[in-house]
Amino acid sequence: MPKKPYESDTTSFIKSLFKKNPDLREKQLKARSIWWDRDQDLSERSELEKSQVIKKPYEYY
Repeated sequence: MPKKPYESDTTSFIKSLFKKNPDLREKQLKARSIWWDRDQDLSERSELEKSQVIKKPYEYY
């Protein structure tokens, strides 16, 4: 008799959540695109890197 693979409570909760709300995946991808999937502005990035203060190799506290 083959054993059933272990599934955590969190995994089973997420699976049941997606079964109950099939449109949740689409909402998730839309929200991700708002915050994460953006084109990078390289000029703004270079200005940010220039403005950083150089940290000393070792600091005493």
